[in-house]
Amino acid sequence: MTNQPNEEKEKTEARPSEEELKKKNETVHALQQLGQINVPQLETNVFCLNIIGQIEGHLVMPPQNKTTKYEHVIPQIIAVEQNPKIEGMIVVLNTVGGDVEAGLAIAEMIATMSKPTVSVVLGGGHSIGVPIAVAADTSFIAETATMTIHPVRLTGLVIGVPQTFEYLEKMQDRVVRFVAEHSDISEEKFRELMFRTGELARDIGTNVIGRDAVEYGLIDKVGGISDALAELNTRIEARKKGALLQ
Repeated sequence: MTNQPNEEKEKTEARPSEEELKKKNETVHALQQLGQINVPQLETNVFCLNIIGQIEGHLVMPPQNKTTKYEHVIPQIIAVEQNPKIEGMIVVLNTVGGDVEAGLAIAEMIATMSKPTVSVVLGGGHSIGVPIAVAADTSFIAETATMTIHPVRLTGLVIGVPQTFEYLEKMQDRVVRFVAEHSDISEEKFRELMFRTGELARDIGTNVIGRDAVEYGLIDKVGGISDALAELNTRIEARKKGALLQ
């Protein structure tokens, strides 16, 4: 004679609960994505926006490319602007550039935020990454980080008519104007760096490193994450005091 209820009870107890399954899945996900199980978590008033790899715009990049999709970034920026718990945003850049219009859209959204923003270029902030870097209230660049400034170009099938070149020229003007308005570099100096010959192999443009970017007026300060966070916290406190005075 078998004790059927006891067997069913043991089977039920052996099954993991939904909460245990959820924790297990989170652990596996963290291990796959970050290579570690314990992910640092902290309630913070600062949001970190990463601009990593290639900025993907209207065309989907190949799966082997590391990309930042602008349709993912835009809702994040809107959420930061609306969330009362988030008081400031730090933008971390290590990008090779990408879609010009997508990059400009991200830069324009950062520039028009009411909350304090600080950017820091680590590794590289090339091409359309330049407007994103200067869009923040204060911009930083690491000593070893670089920024490549070059003209706008098209890839793929191009119709060789005057209208195509006019379109490229207008798009380039938008980039130059935006950078000049949100940094201390002049339009003339930025164009000079953009069209400089002899510095980049097989291309025209300029590769600006660390302190050079600050000397040109492109970036505000040389510094890293701690400097950027200190500046952001200072701006957050100033904004709070301004609100109290009003």
